[in-house]
Amino acid sequence: QIFTQHNAEAPNLEQAFHRMAQMEPNLDHDVSWFLLPSYWAKMVVALISFLCFANSYDGDFVFDDSEAIINNKDLRAETPLGDLWYHDFWGSKLSSNTSHKSYRPLTVLTFRINYLFAGGFYPVGFHVINIILHCTISVLMVDVFSILLGGLQFSNKGRRLNLAPKSSLLAALLFAVHPVHTECVAGIVGRADLLCALFFLLSFLGYCKAFREIMAFFILTGKEGHTFSVFWVLVSVVLGAIAMLCKEQGITILGLNAVFDALVINKLNLLELIRKLLYKDKSLENAGLFRKGLLFRITLLMCGGASILYIRWRIMGTGPPAFTEVDNPASFADSLFVRAINYNYYYSLNAWLLLCPWWLCFDWSMGCIPLIKSVSDWRIIALAALWFCLIGLICQALCSEDSHKRRILTLGLGFLIIPFLPASNLFFRVGFVVAERVIYLPSIGYCILFTYGFSLLSKQAKKKKILAVAVLGILLINVMRCALRSSQWRSEEQLFRSALSVCPLNAKVHYNVGKNLADKGNQSAAIKYYREAVRLNPKYVHAMNNLGNILKERNELHEAEELLSLAVQIQPDFAAAWMNLGIVQNSLRRFEEAEQSYWTAIKHRKKYPDCYYNLGRLYADLNRHIDALNAWRNATVLKPEHSLAWNNMIILLDNTGNLAQAEAVGREALELIPNDHSLMFSLANVLGKSQKYKESEALFLKAIKANPNAASYHGNLAVLYHRWGNLDLAKKRYEVSLKLDPTAPGTKENYNLLRRKLEQLQKKGS
Repeated sequence: QIFTQHNAEAPNLEQAFHRMAQMEPNLDHDVSWFLLPSYWAKMVVALISFLCFANSYDGDFVFDDSEAIINNKDLRAETPLGDLWYHDFWGSKLSSNTSHKSYRPLTVLTFRINYLFAGGFYPVGFHVINIILHCTISVLMVDVFSILLGGLQFSNKGRRLNLAPKSSLLAALLFAVHPVHTECVAGIVGRADLLCALFFLLSFLGYCKAFREIMAFFILTGKEGHTFSVFWVLVSVVLGAIAMLCKEQGITILGLNAVFDALVINKLNLLELIRKLLYKDKSLENAGLFRKGLLFRITLLMCGGASILYIRWRIMGTGPPAFTEVDNPASFADSLFVRAINYNYYYSLNAWLLLCPWWLCFDWSMGCIPLIKSVSDWRIIALAALWFCLIGLICQALCSEDSHKRRILTLGLGFLIIPFLPASNLFFRVGFVVAERVIYLPSIGYCILFTYGFSLLSKQAKKKKILAVAVLGILLINVMRCALRSSQWRSEEQLFRSALSVCPLNAKVHYNVGKNLADKGNQSAAIKYYREAVRLNPKYVHAMNNLGNILKERNELHEAEELLSLAVQIQPDFAAAWMNLGIVQNSLRRFEEAEQSYWTAIKHRKKYPDCYYNLGRLYADLNRHIDALNAWRNATVLKPEHSLAWNNMIILLDNTGNLAQAEAVGREALELIPNDHSLMFSLANVLGKSQKYKESEALFLKAIKANPNAASYHGNLAVLYHRWGNLDLAKKRYEVSLKLDPTAPGTKENYNLLRRKLEQLQKKGS
């Protein structure tokens, strides 16, 4: 501590603090807004942020959740925890050429904890954590905005003073209810942004704690203090590193801490500093550059940031992520002019989403935003409007004689622009056109600028209450929009269909609607959307593959072959399309071509059990039994739970009279998949032929218990009883089988034989 005081002097100290606080310009004087105690303000913000997104708590896993959570092996207990540090967000190795290099191990760790506590993939727990995180962040925003809008002041007891309670409450409410945050809160994958924001804010608040002694000393003595806490500066760097391990944007807090230090702690006048630098003025120290240890702290921040980036670079490797033209078409444009003009248009769209978050979409790629290719495109107006506003704000932030105005505008622009830089395409190519999730942190700057603009209007307005009611109306509309949008995120069907009106030119939207319909068995409707996706993007190989698959199942083989052939022509390493093309060629009885297609698929995807399974079926059709068995064995090695491959091996060995080998394979399969009734059925048939009637009966009964409506199970058990001599039991099972499937010819014939035999036995007995 710099100072100590006796209790008798405490009132004088408090008076000194309040006098100094009143000397600072106070934004709250101009804000026509209600005043709440700090505790109640935070309770209100928490409650309203909860109400906005509460209806998403029981939503499904949607969109990217499948890849990041359900199909991510890093969530499973059998995956070593250490693997999280060498895998990307989607569970792929960072060293892989196909990795997106999104390194967020701490976010994946929270998913893993969710999975372990829930005992499986139950989305409720995942959604609840997201909602709690957003509520916590919104509450922290009250403190953050009180510093950004009211300045940093401490009492003699080291307690930070909130000099802008009304403004900070308004800004926090604006942040809490902004509809553009829905993707981060209602989409489970958005947890990366939420965790990043949480540690981002904690890093900022930790950095502010480093200056308690400086600010207190200055208020008491009126002199400049030079003592600050190196410990809290280092804590801030560590929290920034944690934020980055949740999502890449987190590293930007170190730059913002430096900006805050310069503007708020050192009260640096950027315009004055620029002038002194340009004219090589020797009085740079008077400009505030070296006062209060600023240079030392910025050096600490820079060294910390460089170390974090170097470690991350070493872990993830030097190769850039692999994105395609459909992910970010502007970045693949040959012309520098086209790239620059479209990047700026994307910035204007992000700004518009902050100002008017009505048109929201889960994906803005694939034709959703056509490229601007000439200056005659009317969308150039959006770029002009964006830069007109930005340049005006920057000029005010630099040139205004009002230091309070300069500070707020510069901080607002800093928090708006700096966290957005990783998504700007300026330093590296990103895998999206516009993404609502990346605006979560930049919206802090928007809320600062909105609140400051509201204060200026309140200062000039004659009817302040009307203005306050208008802002309340905006908040209410945003709450309703959040509730509506979060309900759309509850299921994939609602989410995908909501995008049709926003991005009708987006091929991926039509593809996802079609896929959702196909998964529900509505193939006719799915075909329509897949065709539209291919029409909008003639190189959309995934839509071609899925459409070809459906046409194959509907026996429209020639069109299916055309689509799949085109898909592999466009993307020669598309293994799934090669396999599906092989299935179609097999159905068309072009066996050599089918075999070639299967092997091409395996060449591009070494571990492809389904392709080995289909290759085995081809060999079985060609009576190449050994090749078929080898192919199915490969499928089961790669995927031990591949029931169809096991079944086909058992049936083929059974049909070729290799009962002992068939029995061995069946027992091996049941050890790996003990509850598979189809395997029980196949092995029971083999055991029956081997005259192991008791064991065969037990397996048949177990299979029937698992699937009581399978007519063949009852029919084959009846055959077993027939052979075994239990004719009455055989008769009952035949009757059950025929009741379930009256058209089964073999069962009906066996049943008639049994009836004749029973009649003969009755005649002999009589």
